[in-house]
Amino acid sequence: MTNVTSETEAILLQLQTAGLSYREKVPGARETLMSLSRDLISNLQLPSEALMRMGWAEPAMMANCRTAVDLEIFGHLKESRETGITTKELAVKCAVAQLTHHEPLARIMKHLAAMNVVGEKSEDTYSSTPLAEALCEAKYRDGIIFLYDVAGVSFRYLPEYLKKISYTLPTDATNGPFQGAHKTELSAFSWLDHNPAYIQAFNNYMSAYRAGTPSWVDPGFYPVADRLIDGFNSDYSDAFLVDIGGGKGHDLHELKEKHPNIPGRLILQDRQVVISTVGSGIFEAMSHDFFAAQPIKNARAYHLHSILHNWGDDDCVRILRQLRSAMKPGYSRLLLNEIIVLERTEAQLVKLLRQAGFNLVKIYSYELVQESLVEAELDEEEV
Repeated sequence: MTNVTSETEAILLQLQTAGLSYREKVPGARETLMSLSRDLISNLQLPSEALMRMGWAEPAMMANCRTAVDLEIFGHLKESRETGITTKELAVKCAVAQLTHHEPLARIMKHLAAMNVVGEKSEDTYSSTPLAEALCEAKYRDGIIFLYDVAGVSFRYLPEYLKKISYTLPTDATNGPFQGAHKTELSAFSWLDHNPAYIQAFNNYMSAYRAGTPSWVDPGFYPVADRLIDGFNSDYSDAFLVDIGGGKGHDLHELKEKHPNIPGRLILQDRQVVISTVGSGIFEAMSHDFFAAQPIKNARAYHLHSILHNWGDDDCVRILRQLRSAMKPGYSRLLLNEIIVLERTEAQLVKLLRQAGFNLVKIYSYELVQESLVEAELDEEEV
């Protein structure tokens, strides 16, 4: 038996403390428990076990989830409720002729159960789980489709691509691992525009990729009332916030839901192919290319969520400079919702903002939440 190391002991003690915090509903306790659990696994597992997990278990889990989406397995599991369903019964419900011999399906279900995606009530009888039920919803189901069919292919091509460019830093949005994997000269977003099924999957997934985690509009994260609502002046503009590249408007919906007394207009901007799928609601939707001049002038805030991490520094400066002429000095605020450190460090972000003519005001973070809210303002010396 392997001796318990001092590092393992330390993790176990931290797990106990985090467990108490979780019971007391301390913010960040859930995330701490998950992080420590990963630390514990990394500390305990053998190299052979790590390779088995990375090379077999997790890739097979995603592939099997993709097949389960095609066969609507998660919906059938949900319908079976507490009783559960056998693979033979699943094969009939899936109505696929090839499944008259249900052994392949049995293997898929066995693996999904081993990875805790579905439950196994007894031998060859399976039930739903909270995750499996979530995968019945379009926003999560489409996440599986987009991540496996579109993003996953790019990751698998990445080593070959980096070798081809001698491990230099990629800067061309039309010449990267995405293009090599999908055999296209289009940028990723242009390619999506030409593939309607995948642009729909992407937009649905974007509405869910951080669902359930604290948002920048939540109390204790970014002080919306103090920094934006207070001081709003309709004499400058009746526009309160412009959400640039905001997809279907999930951030604006959440902003209005949690701050119903917002005093001005909410404006959603994205590409026409996205805006055409957005219905009427609490905000105005308009087609806009963020590489073009910003048409909404003197808004209280201009918000970009997970936009800059998709682009190189030169393109980011181009995007941000399009906002300068639209913003009112001393009044308008630039809000960037990004993962600091993993995407760009704080120092790199400050440098980028200065190149575009902005000064960092503050970076707002929430306990152990990956994304931060960056507030910046115009550098008035350059105005």
